Amino acid sequence: MKHNFFKIAFTLFLIVSLQSYGQDDTTNKDKSNIQTYTPSKLLDKGQWDIKFFNNLYTETKDLFGPNGTKRTKPRESFLTSTIDVFTGVSENSSFNIGLLLEFRSNVIAGRSALDVFSFDGEIGSARSGFTSFAPAIKFNPISNVGNFTIQSAFHIPLVDQETEDGLKDANGNTVRNAVFLDQKGYTFQNRFFYDYTLPSGNWQLFTELNTEYHFGKKPVEDNNGNRIEGSFANNTFVLAPGVFMSYFPSDKSTVLGFVQHFQRFGDFAQDFTSLGFGGKYQLTEVLNLEVLYSKFVRGNDTGLGQSFNIGLRALF
Repeated sequence: MKHNFFKIAFTLFLIVSLQSYGQDDTTNKDKSNIQTYTPSKLLDKGQWDIKFFNNLYTETKDLFGPNGTKRTKPRESFLTSTIDVFTGVSENSSFNIGLLLEFRSNVIAGRSALDVFSFDGEIGSARSGFTSFAPAIKFNPISNVGNFTIQSAFHIPLVDQETEDGLKDANGNTVRNAVFLDQKGYTFQNRFFYDYTLPSGNWQLFTELNTEYHFGKKPVEDNNGNRIEGSFANNTFVLAPGVFMSYFPSDKSTVLGFVQHFQRFGDFAQDFTSLGFGGKYQLTEVLNLEVLYSKFVRGNDTGLGQSFNIGLRALF
């Protein structure tokens, strides 16, 4: 089948990621990039950081049954690919600017998880496309706490409709639900990063708090129930803390475990908690590889799936 090679190649190199990195003494030039440049570390003036992350989330169970009960359903899978580009612009390495791009490919109705790489747009089961971009800044708000930074971004949607292309039979009955691509609303995001390296230098604790405010036009649906304006996420606020513990078996590798929680408040409320593990390896002086796995273990009004993540990072 003509898509086989495409699927195999992109399964290895294009599945996203939760961002998690190790940190060590940034003044030690003998340290590798994976030890030195975490999200808590800002770039020097003229330095570039390009990250390509891919997350494949797939589920056959969720908590959208009556009264929030667990239910089994046909498989749904969601691929999110992001490109983050940052560069240093300040003489004292305290301010970075960047651009975030996001691409999504979603398949439902029991299709294989690897069908997210088909990009076939089959009516009633698949959608894909670039969904948002965001100008961003990153800065150190406390000069004497160099391992604490804030990243702020304003996400602008590119999707025409959140859901579309539902499939109906000759009598007008819904055979397949409309396919969701991404929210059609604006997001103001602030991420707070902090890390602490234990005295031994082999262990590091990294923490993140992601906050988001979602807003936009009032939701409007067409005659088929597809949302053509506004977003389900409008008028909501998100708090998403995460804790990562990393161990460095060598200066070029990292293994880690993590726990993350997501809490949405406002017009639409939901929450979930995930556990995961993974690792990173420095392929060259410029290029790093990251691989992660996570499992959604609990929640409300959410799926109970798992995610497979892979990322490449170039720093020069």
